[in-house]
Amino acid sequence: MSNLPFTLFDDWFAKAKASEPNDPNAMALATANSKGAPSVRMVLLKGHSPQGFVFYTNTQSRKGEEISANPQAALLFHWKSLHRQIRIEGALTQVTDDVADGYFASRARDSQLGAWASDQSRPLDERATFAARLEAYRQQYEGQDIPRPPHWTGFCLTPQTIEFWEDRDNRLHHRRQFILNNMQWNEGLLYP
Repeated sequence: MSNLPFTLFDDWFAKAKASEPNDPNAMALATANSKGAPSVRMVLLKGHSPQGFVFYTNTQSRKGEEISANPQAALLFHWKSLHRQIRIEGALTQVTDDVADGYFASRARDSQLGAWASDQSRPLDERATFAARLEAYRQQYEGQDIPRPPHWTGFCLTPQTIEFWEDRDNRLHHRRQFILNNMQWNEGLLYP
């Protein structure tokens, strides 16, 4: 199977890392619930390869519940400094516990504590409630490694479609689309 779309992604991503002022790995993640109602939010790409694009989240969050109900998603990278974007669509699968544990261990300690303290996407009466929960977990794990919460893991989006979009004058953009068919990437152009 040709890796051309991944080689092209690596090239564009390297350029984004060199030119984008903040979070070149930021991507919009679109999910939908079991009835097809969509939602979108920004997440950070934490790994990628020809097998897919990896991000991490709380499985009890809105996005986690939507992924459980409908494991299809779309990603969008938009690098304004480069006048480029990449759209990726495909199925989501959960990463292994070993992979999730490894990434969790690499996070800043406060981020690890936050994964325990936050009931992500749930109503919060006031910020002081979250601060108190954070402090309680800080005391609980003082002087020891913080284990990964059972509700916190990663997902890998395995692409079926990847589109590379480049801005051109007068909105005459250049769009290259790759579609996976029978383990082969078929490339074509799209009208702007």
